[in-house]
Formats: sequence, C-alpha cells, structure tokens
Amino acid sequence: MSAGSLHASAVQALTGWETPDPNQDSIRHAYLAFLAASPDACLRACTAGHLTGSAIVFDADRRHVLLTLHPRVGRWIQLGGHCEPSDTTIADAALREAREESGIPGLELDTTRDGGPGDGIVHLHTHPITCSLGVPTRHLDVRYRVIAAPTPDGGLPEFVRSEESVDLRWWPVDALPLDVGDDIATLIEAATTAP
Repeated sequence: MSAGSLHASAVQALTGWETPDPNQDSIRHAYLAFLAASPDACLRACTAGHLTGSAIVFDADRRHVLLTLHPRVGRWIQLGGHCEPSDTTIADAALREAREESGIPGLELDTTRDGGPGDGIVHLHTHPITCSLGVPTRHLDVRYRVIAAPTPDGGLPEFVRSEESVDLRWWPVDALPLDVGDDIATLIEAATTAP
C-alpha cells in the first residue's frame, strides 16, 4: 500500500461516514479539507498534523473497555496510533495498533452497518501532542469500535502490555478510572450508541 492509496482510502472512509451529529460532521469536513491540502496527511512525517487510527476495545459483552495508561499523555486512553505505509486503510491502522498494544489476537472491527467505506468509525477527535516526531503537532484521530472475541470461560481476554504503555487494564464502562482522558466517556458513549 502506498501513501497515496492510504490517503485515498481515508478520504473515501470519511466521505462515506454518516456522522451522528452536527459537531462530528463539522470535524469530518475539517479532516477532509486537511486531507485535500496535505498529500501526506496520513503519515507521521506530516508535521502540521496527521491522521491517526485508534480503537475503543470492548469485551464481547460490551461491559468493559481496555484502556492504556499512555506515557506521554499521562492518562488512561484508548489504544491506537500512527498509520504505517503498510496499512491499507485508517481502520487497518487502528486494528493493527490495538492488536500490537494489547497482544490480543482475537480483536475485530465492529462493523454493523452496510459495510460501506465509513463503516466502523464512531468518533473523530483532534488533539495537540508531541508525538514521536519530537515536535508539537496535532493528531486528527479517527476512532473505531473494536470487539474482543469471547473467551471459553466467559471472562475478560488476557492481554500483554506493550512497551508503548505504562499500564493496560480492562475497566467497567460504568466505573472508569479517575485519571481517564477528557474525552474517553464521550468516545465510549459514541461507540455504544453507534449503529
């Protein structure tokens, strides 16, 4: 996959996403304008900012979410990160990052709609960050709902914390940690109410 085809797939996904409200639609249009102005908008080399893919990971019963205590952010947030040139789509990047950061092989995008290009997107969020470039930038985060396969005993799937995380834990959706990222409750609500 080339940077150009990843870019084109991001435009297609965002164009096809049926947003849940006017605020998310406004952000979607801003992302599309950014993509139109920046051919490398999906790659971390784009210093003005870049699209990232993230996943709010639920257990099979959707009663728990897997959150990471991020070393740079210093709060509990969803899994995810930068697109790589090998990613076919932003959704692929989100799923790859979730699998890498959790060590859970049985993760799948929860696509319950028509299978169109925007299927699986549940939320958009832009935030300033100093990421691996070492300079202040912005992440234009495209967020997906991901579901872990059920375990034989009905418990929560075992995970393996990666070096990208200070800690990794399952949290009940109605009992999140106090130091959760500012928008995690909004993301969880968006993911639980999305079709």
